[in-house]
Order: sequence, then structure tokens, then C-alpha cells
Amino acid sequence: MVHIHGGTLMIKIAVVGSPGAGKSTLTRQLGEILCIQVFHLDAFYWKPGWVETPKEEWVEIQKNLVRKESWIIDGNYGSTIDIRLQAAEVIIFLDLPRNLCLWRVVKRRFQYAWQRRPDMAEGCREKIDWEFLRWVWKFPLDERPGLVKKLAGLSGEKKIIRLTSPAQVERFLEEVKAEGLKTWL
Repeated sequence: MVHIHGGTLMIKIAVVGSPGAGKSTLTRQLGEILCIQVFHLDAFYWKPGWVETPKEEWVEIQKNLVRKESWIIDGNYGSTIDIRLQAAEVIIFLDLPRNLCLWRVVKRRFQYAWQRRPDMAEGCREKIDWEFLRWVWKFPLDERPGLVKKLAGLSGEKKIIRLTSPAQVERFLEEVKAEGLKTWL
């Protein structure tokens, strides 16, 4: 339930979509506009040197995050996505074209060459490999159908916002700046 506590908007928002769709950027911008705490799952999942968090610990981290009164969480992590989707009141699905997502992934590799992205864990410098590029390219065929099915199953109980182009994302942010989320809820 969306509510105001002490003048602060209390809402739980999950942002999902293909790698390179702009989840972290949108999440960061939305957090600034709405003054809501942001959590980038990549920063919690990866340990220095790109070491994965063990499954049990990963589940507990997410359960603790979603217990908070208000948040915006970005990331897919399909094996645990239900934790976030069930806890969220609003789900934003960045459903952008795969060519654009692939381009953004390659671009950010050069943008953050030998550095850590702001939404990534310490000790995880930006990298790219063929397996990851292949995953981004195949996301619309391999991952998107299951995500769409999950979201369709939640459409009666959650507010789902599907954004399909950079222009639509910009309009969404402008409307949220001007009106808050009321236009979208």
C-alpha cells in the first residue's frame, strides 16, 4: 500500500528488464526524484573479483531488503525475482529493443573501462565477454517470455508500468518530477 509517512512517500518499486535497458540509471533518477532509498542488486550479489554470493545468503539479503518500509530495487536475478515482485507495489518493466540494450552494454564497457560502475560492488571493474553479450542478445527470446508471464500473473494486484523506448522513459521521469507517481498509479 502506497502511503505518506512524515511527508515522505512510502512505496516499494521493483525495476526489471534486459541488461543494458537502463534499470540502474532509471532507478537512481527515480530515487532522487522521489527521495526513496535505492538498492542495486548487482552491488549486493557480486563480491570483489566477481565472486558470486552463495544462494542462501543471496535469498536472505533480498528478504531483508524487501522488509524495509520503502525502496526501489533494480535487477532481474531470475532465481529470486519472486521475492521482489511479491513485495513490490509497483513494478517497472524496461522492455527496450535488444539492439539498444546490446549497444548500451558495449558502450558502458568503454565508459567505465578499468573502473567500477556506480551501481556495482567494490572490486568489480567493468568487464564484458561473449557469454554476456550472447545473454543480452537472447534475452528477448530466453528471458523476456517468462518475465512477461510473471508480470501478467501479477497485473491484478500490482501496478505494472511497461516502458518500451528511451523517449517513453524520459516522459515517465518528467511526469514523475512534475506530478509524483500519481499519474502512473
